[in-house]
Amino acid sequence: MGANSSVISINDDAESFSKPGLGDLPESCAALILSHFDPPEICKLAKLNRTFRSASFADFLWELKLPSSYEFLVDKLFGSQGNCLNNVVPNDKREIYALLCRPNSFDGGTKVAWVEKSSGGVCFAISWKGMKITGIDDRRYWSHIPTDESRFQTIAYLQQMWWFEVEGELEFQFPPGIYSVYFRLQLGKATKRNGRRICNVEQVHGWDVKPVKFQLSTSNGQHAISQCYLSGPGSWVNYHVGDFIIENGNALTKIKFSMTQIDCTHTKGGLSVDSAFIFPNGSNERPSKC
Repeated sequence: MGANSSVISINDDAESFSKPGLGDLPESCAALILSHFDPPEICKLAKLNRTFRSASFADFLWELKLPSSYEFLVDKLFGSQGNCLNNVVPNDKREIYALLCRPNSFDGGTKVAWVEKSSGGVCFAISWKGMKITGIDDRRYWSHIPTDESRFQTIAYLQQMWWFEVEGELEFQFPPGIYSVYFRLQLGKATKRNGRRICNVEQVHGWDVKPVKFQLSTSNGQHAISQCYLSGPGSWVNYHVGDFIIENGNALTKIKFSMTQIDCTHTKGGLSVDSAFIFPNGSNERPSKC
Protein backbone atom coordinates (compact mmCIF):
# COMPACT_ATOMS: atom_id res chain seq x y z
CA MET A 1 0.00 0.00 0.00
CA GLY A 2 2.76 2.41 0.91
CA ALA A 3 4.60 1.84 -2.33
CA ASN A 4 1.45 2.37 -4.38
CA SER A 5 0.68 5.59 -2.56
CA SER A 6 4.17 6.88 -3.17
CA VAL A 7 3.87 6.33 -6.94
CA ILE A 8 0.53 8.11 -7.08
CA SER A 9 1.94 11.04 -5.12
CA ILE A 10 4.93 11.40 -7.45
CA ASN A 11 2.70 11.33 -10.55
CA ASP A 12 0.39 13.92 -9.05
CA ASP A 13 3.33 16.22 -8.36
CA ALA A 14 4.64 15.86 -11.97
CA GLU A 15 1.24 16.70 -13.42
CA SER A 16 1.04 19.82 -11.28
CA PHE A 17 3.82 21.43 -13.37
CA SER A 18 2.61 22.89 -16.68
CA LYS A 19 4.65 22.28 -19.85
CA PRO A 20 6.66 25.28 -21.14
CA GLY A 21 5.10 27.13 -24.10
CA LEU A 22 5.73 30.07 -26.41
CA GLY A 23 4.55 32.43 -23.72
CA ASP A 24 7.53 31.43 -21.57
CA LEU A 25 10.07 32.69 -24.11
CA PRO A 26 12.03 35.80 -23.09
CA GLU A 27 10.83 38.83 -25.03
CA SER A 28 14.28 39.34 -26.56
CA CYS A 29 14.24 35.79 -27.96
CA ALA A 30 10.76 36.30 -29.39
CA ALA A 31 11.97 39.49 -31.10
CA LEU A 32 14.89 37.59 -32.67
CA ILE A 33 12.46 34.99 -34.00
CA LEU A 34 10.23 37.71 -35.46
CA SER A 35 13.19 39.31 -37.22
CA HIS A 36 13.26 36.38 -39.67
CA PHE A 37 9.75 37.16 -40.92
CA ASP A 38 8.44 39.90 -43.18
CA PRO A 39 6.26 42.69 -41.70
CA PRO A 40 2.82 41.21 -42.56
CA GLU A 41 3.86 37.92 -40.91
CA ILE A 42 5.22 39.76 -37.87
CA CYS A 43 1.84 41.40 -37.36
CA LYS A 44 0.13 37.99 -37.52
CA LEU A 45 2.57 36.39 -35.09
CA ALA A 46 2.08 39.29 -32.68
CA LYS A 47 -1.42 37.90 -32.06
CA LEU A 48 -0.04 34.63 -30.65
CA ASN A 49 0.40 35.86 -27.08
CA ARG A 50 1.46 38.78 -24.92
CA THR A 51 5.20 38.03 -25.28
CA PHE A 52 5.15 38.10 -29.05
CA ARG A 53 2.99 41.19 -29.05
CA SER A 54 5.45 43.08 -26.84
CA ALA A 55 8.38 41.78 -28.90
CA SER A 56 6.77 43.05 -32.10
CA PHE A 57 7.35 46.65 -30.94
CA ALA A 58 11.14 46.24 -30.61
CA ASP A 59 12.93 49.11 -32.35
CA PHE A 60 15.81 46.96 -33.65
CA LEU A 61 13.30 44.62 -35.29
CA TRP A 62 11.68 47.37 -37.39
CA GLU A 63 14.98 49.07 -38.12
CA LEU A 64 15.95 45.83 -39.89
CA LYS A 65 12.81 46.07 -42.03
CA LEU A 66 13.14 49.76 -42.90
CA PRO A 67 14.91 50.67 -46.17
CA SER A 68 18.59 51.44 -45.66
CA SER A 69 17.95 55.03 -46.72
CA TYR A 70 14.84 55.48 -44.60
CA GLU A 71 16.21 58.60 -42.87
CA PHE A 72 16.62 60.33 -46.25
CA LEU A 73 13.14 59.12 -47.23
CA VAL A 74 11.59 60.52 -44.04
CA ASP A 75 13.37 63.85 -44.50
CA LYS A 76 12.35 64.05 -48.17
CA LEU A 77 8.70 63.27 -47.47
CA PHE A 78 8.16 65.01 -44.14
CA GLY A 79 11.21 67.11 -43.27
CA SER A 80 10.00 70.37 -44.76
CA GLN A 81 6.30 69.58 -45.16
CA GLY A 82 5.27 67.96 -41.90
CA ASN A 83 3.01 65.80 -44.05
CA CYS A 84 1.98 63.32 -41.34
CA LEU A 85 -0.34 62.99 -38.39
CA ASN A 86 -0.06 65.94 -35.98
CA ASN A 87 2.79 67.28 -38.17
CA VAL A 88 5.24 65.20 -36.12
CA VAL A 89 7.38 62.32 -37.39
CA PRO A 90 7.26 59.53 -34.77
CA ASN A 91 10.44 58.23 -33.12
CA ASP A 92 9.15 54.68 -32.83
CA LYS A 93 10.58 52.61 -35.73
CA ARG A 94 7.41 50.55 -36.02
CA GLU A 95 5.32 53.70 -36.47
CA ILE A 96 7.82 55.09 -38.97
CA TYR A 97 7.53 51.87 -40.99
CA ALA A 98 3.74 52.09 -40.96
CA LEU A 99 3.93 55.76 -41.99
CA LEU A 100 6.23 55.02 -44.94
CA CYS A 101 4.00 52.19 -46.15
CA ARG A 102 1.29 54.75 -46.94
CA PRO A 103 1.41 56.58 -50.28
CA ASN A 104 3.18 59.85 -49.39
CA SER A 105 3.29 62.69 -51.89
CA PHE A 106 6.14 65.15 -52.44
CA ASP A 107 7.31 67.72 -54.99
CA GLY A 108 4.02 69.56 -54.86
CA GLY A 109 1.93 66.41 -55.08
CA THR A 110 3.37 65.41 -58.48
CA LYS A 111 5.25 62.42 -57.05
CA VAL A 112 4.36 59.66 -54.60
CA ALA A 113 6.61 57.25 -52.68
CA TRP A 114 5.77 54.28 -50.51
CA VAL A 115 7.42 51.24 -48.95
CA GLU A 116 5.93 47.94 -50.03
CA LYS A 117 4.98 45.90 -46.95
CA SER A 118 5.96 42.46 -48.25
CA SER A 119 9.32 43.28 -49.84
CA GLY A 120 10.37 46.42 -47.96
CA GLY A 121 11.30 48.02 -51.29
CA VAL A 122 10.65 51.68 -52.08
CA CYS A 123 8.23 52.34 -54.97
CA PHE A 124 7.56 55.59 -56.81
CA ALA A 125 4.83 57.06 -58.99
CA ILE A 126 5.36 60.25 -60.99
CA SER A 127 2.36 62.13 -62.39
CA TRP A 128 2.34 63.50 -65.93
CA LYS A 129 2.23 66.89 -64.20
CA GLY A 130 5.69 66.16 -62.81
CA MET A 131 7.12 65.53 -66.30
CA LYS A 132 7.97 67.68 -69.32
CA ILE A 133 5.54 67.11 -72.19
CA THR A 134 5.89 68.89 -75.51
CA GLY A 135 2.92 71.22 -76.09
CA ILE A 136 1.14 70.18 -72.89
CA ASP A 137 -0.33 73.66 -72.29
CA ASP A 138 -1.68 74.01 -75.84
CA ARG A 139 -5.30 72.87 -75.73
CA ARG A 140 -5.29 72.34 -79.52
CA TYR A 141 -3.18 69.25 -78.85
CA TRP A 142 -3.64 68.19 -75.24
CA SER A 143 -6.57 67.93 -72.80
CA HIS A 144 -6.32 67.58 -69.02
CA ILE A 145 -9.00 65.11 -67.96
CA PRO A 146 -10.13 64.35 -64.37
CA THR A 147 -10.56 60.63 -63.73
CA ASP A 148 -10.73 58.11 -60.89
CA GLU A 149 -8.56 55.71 -62.95
CA SER A 150 -5.40 57.53 -61.87
CA ARG A 151 -3.94 57.80 -58.38
CA PHE A 152 -3.31 61.46 -59.27
CA GLN A 153 -6.97 61.96 -60.22
CA THR A 154 -6.14 63.39 -63.64
CA ILE A 155 -4.54 62.34 -66.93
CA ALA A 156 -3.20 64.09 -70.04
CA TYR A 157 -4.92 63.19 -73.30
CA LEU A 158 -3.22 63.75 -76.67
CA GLN A 159 -5.74 64.60 -79.38
CA GLN A 160 -3.34 64.97 -82.30
CA MET A 161 0.28 66.04 -82.77
CA TRP A 162 3.28 65.61 -85.05
CA TRP A 163 5.93 65.68 -82.30
CA PHE A 164 5.40 63.45 -79.25
CA GLU A 165 7.88 63.73 -76.40
CA VAL A 166 7.58 63.09 -72.64
CA GLU A 167 10.53 63.43 -70.25
CA GLY A 168 10.77 62.75 -66.53
CA GLU A 169 13.46 62.64 -63.87
CA LEU A 170 13.92 61.80 -60.21
CA GLU A 171 16.87 62.32 -57.89
CA PHE A 172 16.79 60.13 -54.83
CA GLN A 173 18.82 58.12 -52.36
CA PHE A 174 17.60 54.75 -53.61
CA PRO A 175 18.20 51.69 -51.40
CA PRO A 176 20.53 49.15 -53.10
CA GLY A 177 18.87 46.89 -55.64
CA ILE A 178 17.59 46.61 -59.20
CA TYR A 179 14.82 48.97 -60.30
CA SER A 180 12.53 49.07 -63.34
CA VAL A 181 10.89 52.14 -64.89
CA TYR A 182 7.50 52.03 -66.64
CA PHE A 183 5.16 54.46 -68.38
CA ARG A 184 1.44 53.91 -67.79
CA LEU A 185 -0.40 54.64 -71.06
CA GLN A 186 -3.71 53.94 -72.72
CA LEU A 187 -4.81 54.20 -76.33
CA GLY A 188 -8.20 55.91 -76.21
CA LYS A 189 -10.11 58.11 -73.78
CA ALA A 190 -12.15 56.39 -71.07
CA THR A 191 -15.43 57.80 -69.76
CA LYS A 192 -18.39 56.48 -67.80
CA ARG A 193 -21.91 56.27 -69.13
CA ASN A 194 -24.75 54.97 -66.97
CA GLY A 195 -22.19 53.57 -64.56
CA ARG A 196 -20.34 51.65 -67.28
CA ARG A 197 -16.79 52.29 -68.48
CA ILE A 198 -16.59 53.23 -72.15
CA CYS A 199 -13.35 53.96 -74.01
CA ASN A 200 -13.50 56.15 -77.10
CA VAL A 201 -10.81 55.08 -79.60
CA GLU A 202 -11.93 57.18 -82.58
CA GLN A 203 -8.92 59.51 -82.34
CA VAL A 204 -6.36 56.72 -81.98
CA HIS A 205 -3.98 56.80 -84.94
CA GLY A 206 -0.32 56.85 -85.92
CA TRP A 207 1.02 54.49 -83.25
CA ASP A 208 1.18 51.51 -85.61
CA VAL A 209 3.28 53.38 -88.18
CA LYS A 210 6.47 53.77 -86.12
CA PRO A 211 7.34 52.49 -82.63
CA VAL A 212 7.74 54.71 -79.57
CA LYS A 213 11.32 55.02 -78.36
CA PHE A 214 11.94 54.63 -74.62
CA GLN A 215 15.17 55.79 -72.97
CA LEU A 216 16.65 55.68 -69.48
CA SER A 217 19.89 57.13 -68.10
CA THR A 218 21.36 57.56 -64.63
CA SER A 219 23.88 59.98 -63.15
CA ASN A 220 26.28 57.07 -62.53
CA GLY A 221 26.50 56.22 -66.25
CA GLN A 222 23.82 53.57 -66.86
CA HIS A 223 21.79 53.67 -70.08
CA ALA A 224 18.90 51.72 -71.58
CA ILE A 225 17.07 52.12 -74.90
CA SER A 226 14.09 50.17 -76.22
CA GLN A 227 11.32 50.53 -78.80
CA CYS A 228 7.74 49.35 -78.73
CA TYR A 229 4.56 49.80 -80.75
CA LEU A 230 1.70 50.98 -78.55
CA SER A 231 -1.17 48.51 -78.52
CA GLY A 232 -4.21 47.31 -76.57
CA PRO A 233 -6.69 50.15 -77.13
CA GLY A 234 -9.04 50.69 -74.21
CA SER A 235 -6.73 49.26 -71.54
CA TRP A 236 -4.03 50.77 -69.38
CA VAL A 237 -0.65 49.25 -70.21
CA ASN A 238 2.66 49.60 -68.35
CA TYR A 239 5.41 49.98 -70.94
CA HIS A 240 8.86 49.00 -69.73
CA VAL A 241 11.47 51.73 -70.22
CA GLY A 242 14.51 50.02 -68.73
CA ASP A 243 16.29 48.87 -65.57
CA PHE A 244 19.00 50.41 -63.42
CA ILE A 245 21.13 49.13 -60.55
CA ILE A 246 21.86 50.89 -57.26
CA GLU A 247 24.92 49.65 -55.38
CA ASN A 248 25.58 52.56 -53.03
CA GLY A 249 22.45 53.35 -51.06
CA ASN A 250 24.06 56.40 -49.43
CA ALA A 251 24.62 58.27 -52.71
CA LEU A 252 22.14 60.51 -54.51
CA THR A 253 21.32 59.10 -57.93
CA LYS A 254 19.48 61.03 -60.62
CA ILE A 255 17.54 59.07 -63.22
CA LYS A 256 16.13 60.48 -66.44
CA PHE A 257 13.58 58.67 -68.58
CA SER A 258 11.66 59.53 -71.72
CA MET A 259 9.42 58.33 -74.52
CA THR A 260 9.39 59.88 -77.98
CA GLN A 261 7.81 59.42 -81.39
CA ILE A 262 9.12 62.34 -83.42
CA ASP A 263 8.76 61.05 -86.98
CA CYS A 264 7.05 64.06 -88.57
CA THR A 265 5.87 62.14 -91.65
CA HIS A 266 2.60 61.39 -89.87
CA THR A 267 0.49 62.62 -86.96
CA LYS A 268 -0.45 60.56 -83.91
CA GLY A 269 -3.22 60.96 -81.40
CA GLY A 270 -5.76 59.40 -79.11
CA LEU A 271 -3.26 58.63 -76.32
CA SER A 272 -3.88 58.94 -72.56
CA VAL A 273 -0.79 59.57 -70.44
CA ASP A 274 -1.13 58.89 -66.72
CA SER A 275 2.19 58.50 -64.95
CA ALA A 276 5.54 56.74 -64.66
CA PHE A 277 6.37 54.07 -62.09
CA ILE A 278 9.63 52.93 -60.53
CA PHE A 279 9.51 49.52 -58.88
CA PRO A 280 12.33 47.61 -57.13
CA ASN A 281 13.09 44.00 -58.02
CA GLY A 282 10.90 41.71 -55.92
CA SER A 283 7.99 44.14 -55.69
CA ASN A 284 4.56 42.53 -55.97
CA GLU A 285 3.40 45.59 -57.90
CA ARG A 286 6.09 45.25 -60.56
CA PRO A 287 4.28 44.32 -63.81
CA SER A 288 5.42 41.95 -66.51
CA LYS A 289 7.75 43.67 -68.96
CA CYS A 290 5.99 44.79 -72.12
